[in-house]
Amino acid sequence: MPVTEPGRTVYVVDDDASVRKSFGRLLRTAGYQVETFASADEFLSHPLAIEPGCLLLDLKMPGRNGLELQEALVAARKAIPIIFVTGHGDVSTSVRAMKGGAVDFLTKPYSAEDLLEAVERAMAKDKRDRRERAQLTDLESRARLLTPREAEVLRLVVRGLLNKQVAAELGISEKTVKVHRARVMQKMRADSMADLVRMAGRLHPPGAH
Repeated sequence: MPVTEPGRTVYVVDDDASVRKSFGRLLRTAGYQVETFASADEFLSHPLAIEPGCLLLDLKMPGRNGLELQEALVAARKAIPIIFVTGHGDVSTSVRAMKGGAVDFLTKPYSAEDLLEAVERAMAKDKRDRRERAQLTDLESRARLLTPREAEVLRLVVRGLLNKQVAAELGISEKTVKVHRARVMQKMRADSMADLVRMAGRLHPPGAH
C-alpha cells in the first residue's frame, strides 16, 4: 500500500452512493482525504483544494458524463489528474480519455491495490505539474522585468547570434549589446548562457504561438 502524505485529497464523482461510500472507506484507510460528489455538475461547482489531489471519475452518469466533465475541466483550465473507473469501458472510450489527459482508465473488476497505485501515480503527477507551473510562473515574472530592448536581445542571443550580429540586427553598438545582455542575465537570474537558453525554451516552447 502506498505511503501517503497528509493533506492530499481524492475527489470521487459517481452517481452510485454505495460506490462513493466504498471508495471513501478504502481511500481514507490508505491515508487520503476524500470528498465525494453524486454528479459532474456538483463537482464543477466545488472549489479545489490548494494541496495536491486527483479525481476518481465514473464514466457513465446521468446528466454530464465522465468524458464531458473531463472536457469541461480542460476548458475551465482546472488542472487535476483524472482516473476513470468504469464497468462500461471500451477501447475507443479509453483512448479518448487518455488523449484528454487521463492518468489511468480502470475497468471492473480491478483490485484495491490497482486503484491505490493509480491514485498514487496521479498524486505524484499533480505534485510534479504544480511544481512545474510554479517554476514557469516565476520565470514569467522575471521575463516581465525585461525592457522591450532587453527582450529583443534575449530573443536573438538564445538563437545563437554573437554580440556583433545582435548589434547589426538591432542597429546598436556591440558595447550596448553587452550591457543589455548582462542585464538580461541578471534579471533572469541565469547562471550561464545554457541556463538562459533553457529558460527561454520554457517561456517560448518550439511550436508555440
